[in-house]
Amino acid sequence: MNEILWIGFALLDLTLALALFRFFGRAGIYGIIVFNLLLCNIQVLKTVTLFGMTTTLGNILYAGVFLATDMLSEFYGRKEAQRGVLLGFTVVVMATIYMQIALMFTPAADDFAQPHLSAIFGVLPRLAIASIAAYLTSQMHDVWAFEFWKKKTEGHFLWLRNNASTLVSQMIDSAVFCLIAFWGVFPTPILLEIMLTTYIFKGVVALLDTPFMYIARRIHNANPTSRW
Repeated sequence: MNEILWIGFALLDLTLALALFRFFGRAGIYGIIVFNLLLCNIQVLKTVTLFGMTTTLGNILYAGVFLATDMLSEFYGRKEAQRGVLLGFTVVVMATIYMQIALMFTPAADDFAQPHLSAIFGVLPRLAIASIAAYLTSQMHDVWAFEFWKKKTEGHFLWLRNNASTLVSQMIDSAVFCLIAFWGVFPTPILLEIMLTTYIFKGVVALLDTPFMYIARRIHNANPTSRW
């Protein structure tokens, strides 16, 4: 059941990314970056078993961010993609700080939300730093790599620059996050296993987004004057 839900969830997220692009243009891409980042940092706290391997649920939405930044790179250029990355980074940092401040308030006697909010948003600083560092490093590499392959292929082979940039960037993201978050916490074999399974599921979604990039290009070509 989990496997069917996981595939369906991935397809739903990629489809809605296209819908936001279709109806809101560039602003819709920025929206999906912020939306996915905020939710994936909550969903990452939930672990699930997929195909016999344990992974975090946030992998789907996080992988969807790479589709969004690749769309910005392809249709609006490197600077717009970097702006999208920095927007996502800024919002995640703000949300983290705001929720830490919210947790500092003494709850009322009949409040029921505080322990639940603490369990979700009372993230250890090490995990927060790991998440932010991995996001910024991998996304900046993704933007650079996409532009690199775009120039190398002279604008052809969209599937190549989409996957060549994203698959390597996902590897960087998994390595940076796991090393910062779990080095010294788990034995090396377990750490490597977590890193591998995390990368595998992110990589699957990265491959799934290839046809969505082609659909996005058709949407953009059909509305070439859309510059929202």
